[in-house]
Amino acid sequence: MSDPTPPPLPPPPPAAPAVGRQTSVLAIVSLVFGLLGWTLLPLVGSLVAVITGHLARAEVRRAPGAVDGDGLAIAGLVLGYSMMALAIIGVLAAVLFFGGLVALLAVASAVG
Repeated sequence: MSDPTPPPLPPPPPAAPAVGRQTSVLAIVSLVFGLLGWTLLPLVGSLVAVITGHLARAEVRRAPGAVDGDGLAIAGLVLGYSMMALAIIGVLAAVLFFGGLVALLAVASAVG
């Protein structure tokens, strides 16, 4: 009596390719340039972050199930807009400071 061995199992079927949502390239660019706006390219980086952030959000809205990256785009927009706001506040502060010095010198020279 021979030992009956079970026949070998067939190999499992190949796995189906994962069909996932693609991350928007514009959203990634927005986030990267938003970070660059705070470090190496203050004006250009912030401007690119804002433009590409809005384009990425529009792309995500046009294809809601196929394209992902709305959070990345929002992060790029926040970084870009906040850097622009700080730049404007800084320029206004410098103008007010130096304008005040000029006015103070004008008053001092008129008095004395």
